[in-house]
Amino acid sequence: MIETTLDTACHIGEVTFKNPVVMASGTFGFGKEYGKLYDLSKLGGVSGKGITLHPKSGNSGIRVHETPSGMLNSVGLENPGVQAFLDEECAFWETLDTVRIVNLGGGTIQDYVDGARLIDDDSQKRQSEGRKAVDLVELNISCPNVKAGGMAYGIKTCIAREVVREVRAATTLPLMVKLSPNAEDIADMARMCEEEGAEAVSLINTLSGMKIDVRKRRSVFENLYAGLSGPAVKPIALRMVHQVCQRVNIPVVGMGGISSAEDMIEFIMAGAEAVQVGTYNFVNGQAGADLAEGLERFMLEEGIRSLNEIRGIL
Repeated sequence: MIETTLDTACHIGEVTFKNPVVMASGTFGFGKEYGKLYDLSKLGGVSGKGITLHPKSGNSGIRVHETPSGMLNSVGLENPGVQAFLDEECAFWETLDTVRIVNLGGGTIQDYVDGARLIDDDSQKRQSEGRKAVDLVELNISCPNVKAGGMAYGIKTCIAREVVREVRAATTLPLMVKLSPNAEDIADMARMCEEEGAEAVSLINTLSGMKIDVRKRRSVFENLYAGLSGPAVKPIALRMVHQVCQRVNIPVVGMGGISSAEDMIEFIMAGAEAVQVGTYNFVNGQAGADLAEGLERFMLEEGIRSLNEIRGIL
């Protein structure tokens, strides 16, 4: 890391990130593997693999397929469940010198609420013992609403409002809501999250895409469609982040195709407080460290002393 007096700090409520480089959920596990490659304290934060109240085995068949300038994934939110995460991963998270974000999904509102309460109870218990493993909850409302026939909570603002409101009431931890690019009006969705007490929003989640195997004459994925991420989605993500930043007063965390310091700067200039990096982790095992150092180098080259000088400059 470059030794400087540069101000790269970012803030979500009372949570301070040393820099805006946050690893995106679903691309970094819980950090153990990448921690063998570089010092995770160089990161602003880590959003862990998405977890649900109960364990999920995920989708069968092919789960990941490379595309031009990106990748499609159909993992199906495979995860050990909230309790296993608390029991088996949080001891490691306690050792991390970076912001630790739990990404929480669910198939029903009650799943979300029960999961949030478990995380909150565990967090309060650890704090009473002078320990801490979780700094913030990232609510994934792109999950299918089981009781509504599988439509994602994040499509309609009126449906998403209830889950955001209920989870906000179920946890004392800061809450960030991860928004779907498939929302009918993503800026309106973000505004609703602010109204319901969320400290921040993050966007975008993956775009729905498809790949057909012309030899086998069927979709590559058993679920037909999959989530598209990587550089191919960046222009769309950047536009949506800019639109949301015009509508809310809470911090916005931008993501979608970031693979360079310049990409991060674009999102910050569009108004983002911080960014998340996903697919690039599969390309570069030391992506987080490289991006954090690249950000400081860019700031030095451009004479930028603080990110606040350029944040939302558009």
